[in-house]
Amino acid sequence: MSDITLISTAQAKVGFEFVFQGAAPVCRTCPYRHACLTLDAGRRYSVTHVRPVSHPCALQETVASVVEVRAVPRTLVVESRTAVVGSSVETGRYGCNRLDCSNWDICSGPSLPVKQRYRIETIHPDPAECRIGRTLKRVEAV
Repeated sequence: MSDITLISTAQAKVGFEFVFQGAAPVCRTCPYRHACLTLDAGRRYSVTHVRPVSHPCALQETVASVVEVRAVPRTLVVESRTAVVGSSVETGRYGCNRLDCSNWDICSGPSLPVKQRYRIETIHPDPAECRIGRTLKRVEAV
């Protein structure tokens, strides 16, 4: 299922990926904000279709095109007991300072939101390494 949003016409190309950062103050008065601000902040999206409609955008200070987007799956680690394909999990940054761990960037890294809900699409068969003793699985989730 696709979501609809507006992005700069220069970026409105099928396959273009971006991370939605949320609304800016200038968006509060925009007449198109209800169409534009439908995405989840901190989530990566990919443009799947560009519609032949455009609107002025105060944030971009240019013309914005209406596009269909889909959430791009990201690799995460979750507790092994919650790793079930199709399930919905709320996850975020684990409290960990072990920068030498191979999973630190998908477990505690700064690119992760503090808390966000994901739907698990696939599970990697091997357990994920955890240097502080958690039982984790690596998953692909949207």
